[in-house]
Amino acid sequence: MRQITIVLGIIIFVGSIFGAQKIISSKKRYKSKENIAIPLASVSTVKNKTIPVSIREQGRLIAKKRTNLYAEVQGIMKVRPKEFKIGVAFKKGEIMIEMANDAYYANLQAQKSILQNLITSILPDLRLDYPKAYEKWDKYLDEFELSQPLRKLPKTSSDQEKFFIAGKNIFTTYYNTRNLELIYQKHLIRAPFDGILTSAAVEAGTVIRTGQLLGEFIDPLVYEMQVDIGKDIISAINIGSQVQIYAPNQKNQSYTGTVIRVNGKIDQETQTVKAFILLKEPSLKEGMYLEAIIPVQNIDNAFEVNRSLVVNQNQLFIVQDSILTLLPINILHKGEKNLVVNGLTNGMLFVDRPIPNAYQGMKVAPQRTK
Repeated sequence: MRQITIVLGIIIFVGSIFGAQKIISSKKRYKSKENIAIPLASVSTVKNKTIPVSIREQGRLIAKKRTNLYAEVQGIMKVRPKEFKIGVAFKKGEIMIEMANDAYYANLQAQKSILQNLITSILPDLRLDYPKAYEKWDKYLDEFELSQPLRKLPKTSSDQEKFFIAGKNIFTTYYNTRNLELIYQKHLIRAPFDGILTSAAVEAGTVIRTGQLLGEFIDPLVYEMQVDIGKDIISAINIGSQVQIYAPNQKNQSYTGTVIRVNGKIDQETQTVKAFILLKEPSLKEGMYLEAIIPVQNIDNAFEVNRSLVVNQNQLFIVQDSILTLLPINILHKGEKNLVVNGLTNGMLFVDRPIPNAYQGMKVAPQRTK
C-alpha cells in the first residue's frame, strides 16, 4: 500500500512539472502573438495638385451620312453588273438601281420629236423676219439628238423674237419635254455619296412601285455617338472638345472623337441632355456601343482616393505617430472608382488600402506604398 502511494506521488509530481511547463510555453506564445498583433497600414503621401475631371458615358454609333432610298417612279428593276445587295459598296454617282419602263421612254421620245418639229417649222420665218436669230436656232436644230438629254434653248435677242417663239408654243413644249426627261432620269437611282448598303428590299426582276422603300445607304467611315449628360455638368461640355473613346471590352484600343453638338433641351424623364460626338474610324461599325471619357473641368488643390477608403461618408484615415486618426474631407467629384477630395495638408500620410476593423486611435505599423 505504501508503495502504491509513493508511485502515485511521483506521477503527480511529474505531471505537475509538465503542466507548469505547458502553461509557461502558452504564455510565451500569447506574448509573441501580442507582439505581432499590430497591423500594417499601407499609406500614401497627400500631394494636392490640379486634377482634370472627366465623366464616362456609353452610347451607340450612328452613321453621320445615311439615307433611305425610295422609288419616285414605277418600273421593273433591271439586272446590273453590280448587285443591289447588303454590304455592297458604291461610289458617289454610281448607278445602284436601273428600272425599265419602255412606255414612259417612248412617250419622252415622242415629246422630243414634237419639239424638234416645232423648231423646224419656225426656221423659214426666222430667216426672213429675224435673220440674226436664224443662225443660233438652226445650229440648235443641227445638234438636236433624240437619244441625248435636252440642251437649253438659245437665248432670245429681242422681245419680238421672244414673243414669236412663245407664240409657236416652243417654250411650253420644251419645258414639258424637260419635265418628262427629269422624271425618266429617276428610273436610274445613283449613290448620293461613297458608302455601303446596309439593307436592300428589292432585287432584279421585281416591280418597283412609286414611293416604295428600296434600302438603306450609309457612309461607313464617319459616325456620331450619342451620349446622355447630366444637366448639372452640361455647362462644362464644350463643343470642339477632344474625347477619348473605348470599346467596353477592349480597353487597350482607343479612338479620338470630337464633341460637335449639344442639345438645347433637357429630357424631362431622365433629366439629361444629349451630346453628339463625331468619330472618323473605318474599323468601327454602326450600332456598336462605346464608352466616351469626356473632360468637364479641372479641380485645383485636390487629390484622388478610392471610394472604399472613405469612412462615414466624409472622413479619411490618416496615420500620425503610428496611430490612426479620422479627419474630415471635402468630396469635390465622384468618379466611377475614385473620388476627388481636398481638406488634407500636403505631406500627410493617408491609408490607401482598407484595414479590417480599423478604428480611431488604433495603433498601426505604417508602410508607404511604392
